[in-house]
Amino acid sequence: MELSLKKPANLKKSRYKKYNNSILHLMLLPGVVFIILFSYIPLMGSVMAFQNFRPTLGIFGSAWVGLDNFRFVARIPGSFRILWNTVYIASAKLVLHIIVALTFALLLNELRSKRAKRVVQTFIYMPHFLSWVILSGIFIDILSPSTGAVNMFLQRLGIEPIFFLGDTFWFPITMIVTDVWKGFGFGTIIYLAAITSINPNLYEAASIDGAGRIKQTIHVTIPGMMPIIMLMAVLSLGNILNAGFDQIFNMYSPLVYETGDIIDTFVFRLGIQQQQFAAATAVGLMRSVVSFFFVSLAYWIAYRFVGYRIF
Repeated sequence: MELSLKKPANLKKSRYKKYNNSILHLMLLPGVVFIILFSYIPLMGSVMAFQNFRPTLGIFGSAWVGLDNFRFVARIPGSFRILWNTVYIASAKLVLHIIVALTFALLLNELRSKRAKRVVQTFIYMPHFLSWVILSGIFIDILSPSTGAVNMFLQRLGIEPIFFLGDTFWFPITMIVTDVWKGFGFGTIIYLAAITSINPNLYEAASIDGAGRIKQTIHVTIPGMMPIIMLMAVLSLGNILNAGFDQIFNMYSPLVYETGDIIDTFVFRLGIQQQQFAAATAVGLMRSVVSFFFVSLAYWIAYRFVGYRIF
């Protein structure tokens, strides 16, 4: 009687599965190392918020001052105005991103030409990949009160030139509009994907009942997209204190600090330019705590009302 030297199939599958999982974990390693180096280790620097930090002494030699830095920040003139600017700009961006992306997705869905739809998607998605360093230079030229294309067009209509980047009223509006223009293409693609997942039989049933394209959109398309709309909205709550440092830093000036200064730009000036590292750390720590609360609230709402969860 000959003995079979073949290994059991189950053993091969289990070894292949372990090997496959090892490869997947190995692929995660660079990302994990990156997060540890640039996200977790720098958390040690948060102790500066409770110290009279001196660079020559470091965090281990600087004296502890408790909550003095937080009290100092609270007494800085305009600190609450900066908080309001941040919430106002970030909230307006959040709401308009959803409205514009959803509207554009519904309009694109009505296009019958697939080629035209792909071309439009490509053009509106391209600005998402451009840095604000590049776009800020373009907008500074376009919105110039003297030589900008926008103001030259307004002058032809008999309207006085507007200093979009130097007027306290127009600056936050300009930041909101330009940010929505840059990023709504990404949201449009997400909503288009949500539309494709809607059961076509619902449209046929609505058509048999006499519903036109507008009523089908109102009673079939939008309700079918509502879980994605809610998910995008609640997940954006975590960025309620992130009004866009890259954009505003590259386009603002002391002329618009009153309405354009946000927490991130204030921390940069306080910590890097004025070298008040402890006070800047205190502001950043408070922002992180509030952001953590909103992120936790957003995930709870997403799980409670949409059924979304990470784990």
